[in-house]
Amino acid sequence: MSYIEIRNIFKIFGPTPDTGLSLARGGVNKDEILARTGNTVGLHDVSLSIEQGETFVVMGLSGSGKSTLIRHLNRLIDPTAGQVTFGGEDILAMDIPTLNAFRRKRLGMVFQRFGLLPHRNVIDNVAYGLEIQGVDRSTRQEAAAKWISRVGLAGYESKFPDQLSGGMQQRVGLARALATDPEVLLMDEAFSALDPLIRSDMQDELMKLQEELHKTIVFITHDLDEALKIGDRIAILKDGKLVQVGRPEEIILHPADAYVEAFTRDVNRGRVIRARSIMRPIEDGLPAHDPNYIVDENERLEDIIAKSLSTESPIGVKDTTNGIVGLIERHRIVEIITPTSP
Repeated sequence: MSYIEIRNIFKIFGPTPDTGLSLARGGVNKDEILARTGNTVGLHDVSLSIEQGETFVVMGLSGSGKSTLIRHLNRLIDPTAGQVTFGGEDILAMDIPTLNAFRRKRLGMVFQRFGLLPHRNVIDNVAYGLEIQGVDRSTRQEAAAKWISRVGLAGYESKFPDQLSGGMQQRVGLARALATDPEVLLMDEAFSALDPLIRSDMQDELMKLQEELHKTIVFITHDLDEALKIGDRIAILKDGKLVQVGRPEEIILHPADAYVEAFTRDVNRGRVIRARSIMRPIEDGLPAHDPNYIVDENERLEDIIAKSLSTESPIGVKDTTNGIVGLIERHRIVEIITPTSP
């Protein structure tokens, strides 16, 4: 069983959610349910499994249900039907004191609009979650100072939020979420309010921290480039329904339908696709002939292209044991970087 299990979640907003639920289960579409009952279908039979230690991205356009979904993970809202478990523990069965303890100890939240307390300086903002947990001042200040340094804000401990740029404020928000050492980090459009360059820096910072911390991260975004950059796996929602789940390369190479294909059409494939996804496996472990170039299985396509232009021979792909496990022919690279137009 995966660490977070979301099973058959329906969320119906409106005056008669049970009626809306019955219609949704019967196959009536979202627009018709709204017209007939005044109920809005927020989520329609969504099931997901999220592994411990992975960065799992949920993406979709406005109204797709992505923010509704993440609010089920900290039970800010309850589903009309379905189940949510963490490590086999049903959070929908928790009473309020147990739920509050669960939120304080096991979840960290990073908000789109930072959510900092304006009357508290940086170190007191970062230490706030530990204060709520009842940790003594000396211990929480020490922990806060460590995380402030980790996110690149050493020296700003005494500054107040209005003295910081947007990117710096979001670093404070990230440090605050990590200071309590949560098992799961929930990030709802966390970088969407930032300028593009600052946003890219924050994505890099998150990826660097994740390499060290191996937290379970659920990240909500409407930006496919962001999803492809940071996600180990991606779930795409449309109108409250789950359209596709897969690794970034799977989403790009094998879109589930025209909706996903339209999303991925203009993506820079060279930055997303890795050697392992496009190689021709070698059945017996030995290439037909020695390749002139050998690349790591995780090397990105954009770095492989230059090598392919320098040789007529296939490029070898090695695994973590340095054994050659596949070959990439030039024609395969051409197929990938020039997909057929619809």
